[in-house]
Amino acid sequence: MAVPWEEYFRLALQEKLPTKIPEQNADQFPPVLHLLEKRQELADADQDLRAQKEVFQTTMAALKQRWEQLEQKERELKGSFVRFDKFLQDSEARRSRALRRAAEERHRAGRQEAEALRLRIQLQELQRERARLQRRRERLEPCARLLGHVLEQLPEFQEVPELVARFSGLADMREALRLTARRRLAELEEARARLQRLRDARQDELLRQGQRRAQLLERLEAARERTLHWESKWVQIQNTAAEKTLLLGRIRMSALNLFQLVCQHQRQPPALDVEDTEGQLEQVKLFILDLSSMLASLRQTEPVAS
Repeated sequence: MAVPWEEYFRLALQEKLPTKIPEQNADQFPPVLHLLEKRQELADADQDLRAQKEVFQTTMAALKQRWEQLEQKERELKGSFVRFDKFLQDSEARRSRALRRAAEERHRAGRQEAEALRLRIQLQELQRERARLQRRRERLEPCARLLGHVLEQLPEFQEVPELVARFSGLADMREALRLTARRRLAELEEARARLQRLRDARQDELLRQGQRRAQLLERLEAARERTLHWESKWVQIQNTAAEKTLLLGRIRMSALNLFQLVCQHQRQPPALDVEDTEGQLEQVKLFILDLSSMLASLRQTEPVAS
């Protein structure tokens, strides 16, 4: 961190000047001598400061020169690095171009070699085809002579191609008829297979219907058994209901008789409906309770009377 000039000189002057005047000097010397001493000290300090300033300036100049030299060297090094980098880039570009040209040449040579190989193979195939056609021509030469004799025997044909075309037409018709017969036979086989599938399906359906009929018969028999069971249950319920109805009628008649007896005993006309069995029983109950309370009162009064 750089220190300003004024601060540097102030610190140097403080180091040179005494911080405190001894007391004995103050007592021994007059003020004029003190003043002269101060001036001498200031002059010495100023001289020292000039010397230090010159040394500092010399040092700073040397440092500045050294710094300029270092900057110059740095610029030179940067320039060298740039030139070297450019040289490397140019060398890499030339190398890449050379490699690319070599690869292109190899690829072109490979294509040319492949093309030459293809042409040699094609030439061999053409030579084999030529030999095959030559052998076929030699093999068909008797047929050609035979066709010539046939043309002599058949005046309706003028040239061999006409005869060959007629024979090809007949062969094509024969092949078409063979294909039609084969197709009809395939259709017949398919119809037979479909008929067999229908028969098998009908047989399976009959079997399923038979199994379904057996299951339905079993369910019908089970339903009949349940019907007989519930019919017997219903008869039993009806008999029980008849018995309960008869018992209920008897109970109602008994309740009505009791109610009428209570009314006769109380010498009151019956105020309830004949069908109101619960009301009648309630009245009989109240009468029995009243009668029980009266009997209890009488039992309590008998000892007192005796």
